[in-house]
Amino acid sequence: MSRNLFLSITNFIRNLESLFLPHGGHPPALALAGFQHDHSPKSSPEFSLKQLIGDGMLWAVPKHRRSVEKRLKRKFGHPEYNWKPLREKRNLRSCLQCGHDHEMGVLCPFCYQKVLKETELMQSKIQETLGLDPVDKEVIVLYEGEKAEQSTDALKNKRIVEMKKPRPMWFTKNLLQKSTQQLSETKEVKPSDLA
Repeated sequence: MSRNLFLSITNFIRNLESLFLPHGGHPPALALAGFQHDHSPKSSPEFSLKQLIGDGMLWAVPKHRRSVEKRLKRKFGHPEYNWKPLREKRNLRSCLQCGHDHEMGVLCPFCYQKVLKETELMQSKIQETLGLDPVDKEVIVLYEGEKAEQSTDALKNKRIVEMKKPRPMWFTKNLLQKSTQQLSETKEVKPSDLA
């Protein structure tokens, strides 16, 4: 084993030397600017990875596939030594909108699928009406009966996409409006009048 490793390392070093030093020795120590040196390349074989590695060694690569039994023992342990049984999840919550169960800290997958489908419909409708041109103006999506509510000044210089269906109840208009909060003029960061 150690002899094989030693031979492969020496073979690797020889190949590197022949790659970087093609003339068989060290490069000339001094070179003068006025003289031309004719370094005609000798016919050397083309570089290949197989030649560089030789018999080769590949580190940090598993040689054998981990068997199913060993994978299961790593996952669940062994009943006589270190048993890691499945544990029940205690961080499940019911969605307040649809009633489906989901993990705490994660969006409800059922509600998210509804939002995803509605978004895909909006994107396809935008692509149908506006095409694939670059968007240089703000795009407004209006559902049935919403065009009469909007003023003409609010719709001026904006691209309008009309959906031929009523707005879903969970998709409020406030999501499309920009924030109405005014910027504060004070630079004070710390709270005052606490005591």
